[in-house]
Amino acid sequence: MKDIENSMNSQSLIENWQQVSRQMTQACEHSNRQAEDVTLLAVSKTKPASMIAILAQQGQGHFGENYLQEAIEKIETLKEQPECAGVVWHYIGSIQRNKTRDIAEHFDWVQTVERDIIAKRLNDQRPAEMPPLNVLIQVNIDNEASKSGCLPEQLPELITTIKGYERLQLRGLMIIPAKTDTNAFARTQQLFDAIKQSHPKLNGWDTLSMGMSGDMEEAIAKGSTMVRVGTAIFGERH
Repeated sequence: MKDIENSMNSQSLIENWQQVSRQMTQACEHSNRQAEDVTLLAVSKTKPASMIAILAQQGQGHFGENYLQEAIEKIETLKEQPECAGVVWHYIGSIQRNKTRDIAEHFDWVQTVERDIIAKRLNDQRPAEMPPLNVLIQVNIDNEASKSGCLPEQLPELITTIKGYERLQLRGLMIIPAKTDTNAFARTQQLFDAIKQSHPKLNGWDTLSMGMSGDMEEAIAKGSTMVRVGTAIFGERH
């Protein structure tokens, strides 16, 4: 475990993770929701594989990565370790066309699908022996020029297209709202529910990935089923 960063020993890491887990449980209680209805995605980008192994040993199951080559190295390193056998890997970075094969071959989930060409490539390049790749559509809920994601009005067409891809399992939506937008979570929940009603045969439409450490409680109150937390667990990135 030499590569655990000097700023944090394994005990601090575990305590941080436990604290975030408690905050999630409390947020669920305040919203009259069951704690098991919300998944904690530990965002482990730029952090060493050893930190992931420690949390996996504690029972953390889902990890999110933004940088493809770094992520693949960690996935390959950890797949031989028994405590990491059940780890579920989420790709949460932007997707370039030349990266889709590696993403399709190494990840369990992709949260940042925003256009058909990327969805098609992920579908075509997902190995047949693997289960379908779980995908979320990233929505640019505030139409920010600096953010990725499809616009809400583009959703119906993209959903219809992805539904036709056999190697993809469409699970829901992901957003990164503007810091100044106080009702993005509520609007995204409405979108999510409207899609569920208009596509009753969309099996597996069950995931709303929104909220991070700073706005977790509000996101959970508005229906988030997955919160993405990095710094509050792993410490600052250098």
